[in-house]
Amino acid sequence: MARVVITGAGTINPIGGDVPSTFAAMREGRCGIGPLDIPDVERLAIQIGGQIKGYAETDHFNRQQIALYDRFTQFTLLAARQAVGQSGLKFTGALADQSGVIFGTSGGGLNTQDENYRAVYEEGKNRVHPFIVPKLMNNAAASHVSMEWNLRGPTFTVATACASSNHAMGQAFNMIRCGMTKVMVTGGSEAMLCFGGIKAWEGLRVMSKDGCRPFSATRNGMVQGEGAGVFVFEDYDHARARGADILCEVIGFAMTSDASDIVMPSKQGAARAIAGAVRDAGVPLDAVGYINAHGTGTAANDKTECAAVADVFGAHADKLMISSTKSMHGHLIGGTGAVELLACIMALRDGVIAPTIGYEEPDPECALDVVPNVARDAKIDVALSNAFAFGGLNAVIALRRFA
Repeated sequence: MARVVITGAGTINPIGGDVPSTFAAMREGRCGIGPLDIPDVERLAIQIGGQIKGYAETDHFNRQQIALYDRFTQFTLLAARQAVGQSGLKFTGALADQSGVIFGTSGGGLNTQDENYRAVYEEGKNRVHPFIVPKLMNNAAASHVSMEWNLRGPTFTVATACASSNHAMGQAFNMIRCGMTKVMVTGGSEAMLCFGGIKAWEGLRVMSKDGCRPFSATRNGMVQGEGAGVFVFEDYDHARARGADILCEVIGFAMTSDASDIVMPSKQGAARAIAGAVRDAGVPLDAVGYINAHGTGTAANDKTECAAVADVFGAHADKLMISSTKSMHGHLIGGTGAVELLACIMALRDGVIAPTIGYEEPDPECALDVVPNVARDAKIDVALSNAFAFGGLNAVIALRRFA
């Protein structure tokens, strides 16, 4: 099977408008969570989030584009411009036919839905814009990326709640590995920080009012964020032949279903996904040096994930570094795995492990090295990125340092 490498990365998220600024924020342990600035915020019990502050769509898109692009699509396009630009690829001829797009999202065009429900039900309007359906559909971002860069191969969207991005990137990895494609633009995006989006999540009673503190005994829930992470996955031989700068290698992927509960996570399901990714990567367990955890800051997720890691790695679990960058940028739901993959790339390429900030007090049920509060310099060869979603859907990606 073909080897798969990453030759481009881009992002816009609460702690950075591009990859360099995001890496800098992760090194510094900078928090992007703060008060929300959205309509009717005073009617919400949860009034904080990882919001991209100072963002103006008119700075990036014209009026005709804004009529077609929901906020989640805008984020995707901005991150894709960075990723494709860094890759140096031009999609023409046969390469265009052998290149595609797979993105993950959970809410899709939720801002568009929220705005138009408000217009129809609250303001009493009887007509909406003719482009509302193509603006809100979950595949909008993937379709617009394919059109902007002439990507004529397999293109679709994956929606598996909080594991959407990892499932999308895993499918992109497998498509290149099996020879179906040469290049895939992949990742995920989410923009659920609107009144309806927050109000729905409030009903679950898993949201924190004051901050995200994964693995800390004082944690009291998750905090939502928004943004996108986009990557160029490429056949290694193709990348090498053109002299591309390779960020790292994708070496394994596994996905499982708990098949047990719609919201409560299963240690067994998570453990099977983690073990499966390592097995697929063809490396020993003790080769793994860092795990970017799902680490939501909820009591159930954090202790279940730590138990799964301990079960899979045994004695090596105590030597692993595991951190949750959701403590900085919040939980980007369907886009979260894509932004979190950046922390793995930083660990492999720069030798910097992003910290779990907000950590206040050890929890005996999360007794692993969670890299509390301060980033750490460490040379590692293999990293995992975990994603565990409502519905019991688990997806884990394995990456290796490219020497």
